[in-house]
Amino acid sequence: MKCPFCGTPDTRVVDSRLAPESVQVRRRRECVSCETRFTTYESPMLNMPIVIKNDGSRDAFDELRLRSGMMRALEKRPVAAEQIEDAIGHIKKRLIGIDSREISSRKIGGLVMHELQRLDHVAYIRFASVYLSFEDIQAFEEVIKTLESEPTPEMHRRQVPLIDEES
Repeated sequence: MKCPFCGTPDTRVVDSRLAPESVQVRRRRECVSCETRFTTYESPMLNMPIVIKNDGSRDAFDELRLRSGMMRALEKRPVAAEQIEDAIGHIKKRLIGIDSREISSRKIGGLVMHELQRLDHVAYIRFASVYLSFEDIQAFEEVIKTLESEPTPEMHRRQVPLIDEES
């Protein structure tokens, strides 16, 4: 690992541990030259499915695009970074677990909507307004009425799960 401060190609690992709620390994490193310490995160390279876009073209799955779409919906909302990362992790886990090597962008949008509904109802509405292409105020009202009949994300967070939600 190259030192990000002095560029020396030689560093040593001081500490390794699993990152919380993740498949990543957190490594604390020290440069043998300048003795500066820094942290790296390692995660496995996984074969993600190819995304079939609405126009029929195919593209590689892009986690940055997924993250930016979710961040746009969650802008200025009281959702912790860990919760966002967990939601992205849930989506990626579902994508890895599908039988097919291809998935439509609409299905990925559905997974994002599911996670946003669990995180924040306002973010869910923001994303849904683009994803579902609401034509009129009636469509907004229907989604809002559906959300009103469900527990809030805060109520979900306080509730103790009876079964493992990862399954």
